[in-house]
Amino acid sequence: MGAQLRVYKRRIRAITATKKITKAMEMIAASRIVKAQRKVAASMPYATELTRAVTAVATGSNTKHALTTEVEAPVRAAIVLITSDRGLAGGYSSNAIKQAERLTERLRGEGKEVDTYIVGRKGVAYYGFRERKVTESWTGFTDSPAYADAKRVAAPLIEAIQTATAEGGVDELHIVFTEFVSMMTQNAVDGRMLPLSLDKVEEEDGAKGEILPLFDFEPSAEDVLDALLPRYVESRIYNALLQSAASEHAARRRAMKSATDNAGDLIKSLSRLANAARQAEITQEISEIVGGASAMADATAGSDK
Repeated sequence: MGAQLRVYKRRIRAITATKKITKAMEMIAASRIVKAQRKVAASMPYATELTRAVTAVATGSNTKHALTTEVEAPVRAAIVLITSDRGLAGGYSSNAIKQAERLTERLRGEGKEVDTYIVGRKGVAYYGFRERKVTESWTGFTDSPAYADAKRVAAPLIEAIQTATAEGGVDELHIVFTEFVSMMTQNAVDGRMLPLSLDKVEEEDGAKGEILPLFDFEPSAEDVLDALLPRYVESRIYNALLQSAASEHAARRRAMKSATDNAGDLIKSLSRLANAARQAEITQEISEIVGGASAMADATAGSDK
């Protein structure tokens, strides 16, 4: 019985140590969520005004630009998938990967080839284990992305959509990321970034129905689009990276809180079992003492006779 009690105590010590770790990780994730939310809010004004500028150029001129003109028969699309570099975040990365797979199936059902670009070690590991082709990948910054990281991700994507499909380019650019709704809700979503759907852009940014001012473009509207649209892609990717980072921290905080609560419940259960084992051991010792005393009393009584 003593060996069983030692086993319970050893397990309680191990789980208590694990609980301290998960509690610390929960607190760290909670503190990082606030910083990530502030970055998301700070990036919105720039993205909104940039979108308005792109919309103004595209609607205020008759220029047919490659990044704003729908291809009649698109044959190839690119998908940017944003996952995490680290685990212990519940279903955060797996939900984004599932959303990307659904989007891939839909695009292939439309007769398009799909090039996959991945941000985050979890996505890279998933595709690598299944020996699926990845056009390009980036890792090491998913929990705290900078604008420079967004530029690195955007550069090959802009080049791909500006290249003819016969030379390895793409006709469409899609992005899959995790939208931060609240501390308890994060949704894996996908959307098409390019070519721009102006009606959808105006609706998303609250500009629908507004009368856009007339502009004179120097040197030309096409040159202005060449300068603005890469910045537009970078800002959209940066916003998606920031929202994904906030979602990752929220998912990790929730996962660590669940692990901490489960550890506490397990400690209570093991403590009850340890107490029961200890009581049984004490009862057995008392029984042995009483039995020994009775045997000695009987032996003494027999010798007196």
